[in-house]
Amino acid sequence: MTLTEKGYKPRLIDEQISRYLKNFGAISIEGPKWSGKTWTSLNHAESVFYVGDPANGFSNRSLAQLDPGAALNGETPHAIDEWQEVPSIWDAVRFSVDKEQTRGRYILTGSATPVDNEVMHSGAGRIARIAMRPMSLFESGDSQGKISLRSVMDGDEVPALPSSYSIDELINLIIRGGWPDNRCFHGKRGIVAAKLY
Repeated sequence: MTLTEKGYKPRLIDEQISRYLKNFGAISIEGPKWSGKTWTSLNHAESVFYVGDPANGFSNRSLAQLDPGAALNGETPHAIDEWQEVPSIWDAVRFSVDKEQTRGRYILTGSATPVDNEVMHSGAGRIARIAMRPMSLFESGDSQGKISLRSVMDGDEVPALPSSYSIDELINLIIRGGWPDNRCFHGKRGIVAAKLY
């Protein structure tokens, strides 16, 4: 049973994460803040260590700084959220993956990459990196997904489909972007974008 948060909307990246967990000892989900990395990692995790948890004076971060291996304790797949706050966690994960020789042990999430000289090993062959982007219109439920960017980039013929959105609604979707928490600003609550023309 995973730690999936109530209200989680499945992401296209979920399939890639499941595939990578079967092939690598650990994965690192990397992307901008607020793009949904933590919730997506919890959708695949059995346990979690929050490095940035402010409880008890940020005791998790202090513990991980003293003993990076402490952040690795938990049922697998084990998520380590905002690992880059304690860069030595990366090397602890790499060491554990080498030692245990099992797949799907850790899911690292982080919004920023630490300075290169703070991490000793690239993680090649042990930690697979996955880039996460904000939600697509298909993921947010604002598109039926009948046309894919992949097919457009591959040069496939794109069918002309009528849009069910007005120009104001399209402008709103562009301004809103794909940030998961911004989904509430469209739909039942109405359009919030100011007219730009």
